Amino acid sequence: MSLKYGGDYNPEQWPEEVWVEDVRLMHEAGVNFVTVGVFSWALLEPSEGQFEFGWLDRALDLLHENGISVDLGTGTASPPPWLSSNYPEILPMDRAGTTLWPGARQHYCPSSPIYRERASILAGKVAERYANHPAVIMWHINNEYGCHVHECFCDESAVAFRTWLREKYGSIDAVNDAWTTNFWSQRYTSFEQILPPRVTPVFENPSQRLDFKRFSSAELFACFMAEKVAVRRFSEDLPVTTNFIGVFRHVDYWKWVSELDVISDDSYPDPLDPDAAMGAAMSRDLMRSLGGGKPWLLMEQATGYVNWRHVNGTKPGTMMQALSMQAVARGADGINFFQWRQSRGGAEKFHSGMIPHSGTRSRIWQNVVQLGADLTKLDLLEGWSVNAEVAFVLDWESWWASEGDGHQIQLNFHDNLLEWYRPFYEANIAVDFVSPGADLSGYKLVVAAHLYLYTDATAALLGAYVKAGGTLLATYFTGHVDGNDQARLDGYLGTLQDVLGLSIDDFSALAATGTRSSIAVTSERWGILECSEWSEYLRLRGANVHARFSGTDLDGMPAITSHAHGRGTAWYIATRPNRAGIARVVVEIASSAGVVPVVSGLPLGVEAVNRGAALFLINQSDRDVEIPLDGFDVLSNQQRFRPTLGAYASLVLANATEGDRRLAASLAEVAAR
Repeated sequence: MSLKYGGDYNPEQWPEEVWVEDVRLMHEAGVNFVTVGVFSWALLEPSEGQFEFGWLDRALDLLHENGISVDLGTGTASPPPWLSSNYPEILPMDRAGTTLWPGARQHYCPSSPIYRERASILAGKVAERYANHPAVIMWHINNEYGCHVHECFCDESAVAFRTWLREKYGSIDAVNDAWTTNFWSQRYTSFEQILPPRVTPVFENPSQRLDFKRFSSAELFACFMAEKVAVRRFSEDLPVTTNFIGVFRHVDYWKWVSELDVISDDSYPDPLDPDAAMGAAMSRDLMRSLGGGKPWLLMEQATGYVNWRHVNGTKPGTMMQALSMQAVARGADGINFFQWRQSRGGAEKFHSGMIPHSGTRSRIWQNVVQLGADLTKLDLLEGWSVNAEVAFVLDWESWWASEGDGHQIQLNFHDNLLEWYRPFYEANIAVDFVSPGADLSGYKLVVAAHLYLYTDATAALLGAYVKAGGTLLATYFTGHVDGNDQARLDGYLGTLQDVLGLSIDDFSALAATGTRSSIAVTSERWGILECSEWSEYLRLRGANVHARFSGTDLDGMPAITSHAHGRGTAWYIATRPNRAGIARVVVEIASSAGVVPVVSGLPLGVEAVNRGAALFLINQSDRDVEIPLDGFDVLSNQQRFRPTLGAYASLVLANATEGDRRLAASLAEVAAR
């Protein structure tokens, strides 16, 4: 067994004489796994009902002869010109009624019956032909669902939306009740009157918008399932995957994971962003969590630059290796890229590849070869897990609702989530993400950051977790509405009021800039904290106060509280401290819950993650740092004593706990071969 290493391989873009050179270079780089056929519909089915597989037969045979395994795509992510020409109703429409035409990719309406039918036919044909091909070890269905068209507002989608609503609510009266349609004279008398939330004169109905987000995510999932069913008719045993896109707003991945045999992800952090490594780590933790802790695959990343940002910076030095090691440390059993050869033409010709335009003399190629050699030393890690004692509740429906119209602030949920994740990342405390209905019993600390929407069932689970001895940390912008995005008339927070020992009388948003853009919070424990964005008028119902607002009409009122509930403790933070303040507060709360870092005393910018018997130390900074640890480094195959770790360099120490000594010894033995 070995970690998978490779990337998207598109032999159809190159003359066949290049293929032989490709497999030779794959051996040189240590590539043992490639994804093939993701964007090949126009070649696999050049006209309706006419299938041509000869070129793919030859490519797969060549890969198998050279010991390279294949994740075979169904080819359905980009419909061929004949499909939209024959069936223009498959084309998607944006909110303003503009048709999105062919000429790029993902130009299909997820609700189109014709698209689903033709995509399923192709997926079935591919599976029928290659189910027993010795190179094929996995099916790759479609590609990055929702990346470009996450919602469609066409008439086909309108029909499908009405069907979805009928199944969910049963009656038009139930829809009216859930959407509060007596407001602004929006009451419907039949399902046929309901449209997708197209461009409106002013604020749209937030409950309707939320349901359309749910519907749109479900329609993408239905597309996936249609292809999976087609594949399973011919291939019952090979694992199925589709590639996710990190902490992606538009698709509720919790609804997908039960139908995926392998979680896989695409990762494209901006090298010019100083928080790139942290954002990537958060996405990596999510992928591991989606699979319930099982290993996952990094299906795509860039060796250097991408092509879609306003400024497309490249990955300096060995940043590519550092981000790859981060993925392995956080549970990946494979590291792959888009793509093998950088394209000669097309929209992504300036998206970097494993073999760049400059060929094998390039810095990128040397990094690719070195990474392949390093990964072979970590083969024994395959299947090993990462244990986290902290969980963040991540609910896509709450995310969607929190960013709707008509709030006191326009909250950017992703960026706020990252700020609450930051202190755990910087303190080297492992984090999982959990769905609203997950079992929380294995965690010492659960964080509910901006959980704006939750059901009574979710509140009950959080309360039971605290009562049983857990520690809950909830932040402002939590518990404002129920599952229909309707305000809680029993008080914000609902039944969590009893758990937190407080209620919220009112809240007050702070200005983005200017004299009313911040508020002070004072505490004997943490000093003076400068806070921004939000403040709340709390009424105590048994909670202890650890910090109070200072100044304005909130002067002296509670800002940070804790409350004993059963055998556990529930904390609440009613504002947004600055970055240093969040770190001080959160790390102390984690410590009080018995959560400790993997390693303490490391320089800022060095990640430390335990995966099984291996301790990964990854310098995500652009400077050399000294590591105050000793141990056997698997990558360099030598004992290291307080080593200096270069910019974007990694150590993997076989520094196991007593119960893992045998595995650690085996890991060191593999590295020494």
